[in-house]
Amino acid sequence: MALIAALIRHGDYCQLPGTPSAHQPFPLNEAGKRHARESATDIQSMLDRLNLKLCPVIDSSQMLRGWQTARIIADNLTLPGLEVQAFDALAERSVGCAANLSVKTIESVVHEDPRFPDPPSGWKSDSHYRLPLQGAESLLGAGERVAAHVTERMRKMGSDMARDTLKLFVGHGAAFRHAAYQMGVLEFEQLAKLSMFHGRPVYMEYSPGPSWRHIGGEWKIRKPEEVFTD
Repeated sequence: MALIAALIRHGDYCQLPGTPSAHQPFPLNEAGKRHARESATDIQSMLDRLNLKLCPVIDSSQMLRGWQTARIIADNLTLPGLEVQAFDALAERSVGCAANLSVKTIESVVHEDPRFPDPPSGWKSDSHYRLPLQGAESLLGAGERVAAHVTERMRKMGSDMARDTLKLFVGHGAAFRHAAYQMGVLEFEQLAKLSMFHGRPVYMEYSPGPSWRHIGGEWKIRKPEEVFTD
């Protein structure tokens, strides 16, 4: 029996410029809604091509853009009655009490705190770095959290399913990439070179153990000048 997880980055949304985007509460824009509909088309093709059963519960992050993406996907698939459940565990990397402050303001806050050194250059995309602020986590920490959620949900689903099944997870690009590293699908050196397309699933097969392998969907190659976002 094949158990397949689809990791889906939310569609494009109304993001504040220059601001870490993990906990911004804004909705999808029109391009983001189109990304979600295109995601449903990709998923339906995968279901039909491999004759997969679709798990009736879609896991999404709590952020509106994640939930909206999941809901649009559900409404555009042929299986009726799909449920969307939102989970804190699928959030993007948290910057803690600095949530929704601009990068410039965050750096100023840390600079003015005599307890801490200034954040290093490029801290926002540094996989190991955690802001020295309450509630903050590193990208690797976020990936570990997401990987644990996805793995546990797939393990539980496997005990209930009797045929090849696909389960959908809608969340955030950086956390998903770092989860893929924690799952053994990506090498650490790939993390800074890759991103995810909005709404384009990356398919990974789960086996008890656990072990994972990438079976479909493309990672996005990050351009050197590309701004790091979730």
